[in-house]
Amino acid sequence: MIGCQCEVCTSKDPRDKRLRCSALVKYEGKTFLIDAGPDFRQQMLREDIRHLDAILLTHNHKDHTGGLDDVRSFNYLEKRSFPIFCEANVLESLKKEYYYVFAEKPYPGAPEMDIHLITSLPFAIDGVPVVPIRAMHYKLPILGFRFGDLAYVTDANYIPESEFDKLRGLKVFVLNTVKRGRHISHYALEEAIDICRRVGAGQSYLTHLSHMLPRHAELTEELSVLPFSLQPAFDGLTVPF
Repeated sequence: MIGCQCEVCTSKDPRDKRLRCSALVKYEGKTFLIDAGPDFRQQMLREDIRHLDAILLTHNHKDHTGGLDDVRSFNYLEKRSFPIFCEANVLESLKKEYYYVFAEKPYPGAPEMDIHLITSLPFAIDGVPVVPIRAMHYKLPILGFRFGDLAYVTDANYIPESEFDKLRGLKVFVLNTVKRGRHISHYALEEAIDICRRVGAGQSYLTHLSHMLPRHAELTEELSVLPFSLQPAFDGLTVPF
């Protein structure tokens, strides 16, 4: 957090450098990105990502869409309009935020986005199956995504009962939390632990961590006493599934 001098923000442990969350998913020969926040460019450069097949957007908040201007790099490298999968309300936000992309006569050099509208129904990208998971971010409907044995749900504080069937049999489950105690639009740490316990994946991770949660080493130790495997994620973490 800008200007903060807490023990997390000033930590020398690289696992405590908490950028805006997203996930790079390599599955069935394709590479997908879930969300592209303001740190999108920095994260792509750090991980040396040279190709993406598509970006999937969970919802329309700036910390998950604010880096999309930089898809122009993929336009240039791959000579194509870049595929983005999102719900209709997210598209309407993009049209306002990136008006120059959707103008009748786009500004020269503006990013080129190939928008594909999705709902909570399963769909495919180049033949690769994707299962959306409906959740609520306070009053805003958002989507998580399942790829095979991996499911990723961020920015949620409620998953409808009917959606838990989509979370059966996972090897890896990723869920958001920002702090201890109730939060208006995110799972509290205590709530996230309960959801991960219920889902029962082989390995679960917590993402979207704020500086209101302990440093990575301390939080890892705290979670290690649970009767199932739950760990805090960190920027650059690689997880096989």
